[in-house]
Amino acid sequence: MTIGAIIGTIIFGAVIGILARLALPGRQSISAVVTVILGILGALIGYWVWGQIGSGDTNGIDWIRWIISIIAAAVLVVVYGLATGRKQV
Repeated sequence: MTIGAIIGTIIFGAVIGILARLALPGRQSISAVVTVILGILGALIGYWVWGQIGSGDTNGIDWIRWIISIIAAAVLVVVYGLATGRKQV
């Protein structure tokens, strides 16, 4: 993995984390750092699932990969909230 790919994944993960928190109803009491980490994990899960589906390269934005990544990150935010006992309002 190149440095550019790592930086791209971090940025992609941060955006995914923010979108995942926006997709969830109510307010999540987690920090921005945790949001980025969970977003990166969600992005990696989305990439993996996308690869397992067998979809090849596209010439545009992979919307399905984005949706899968957002769903994975949202699940991770909920699991994090349950594991740490933080109230999800």
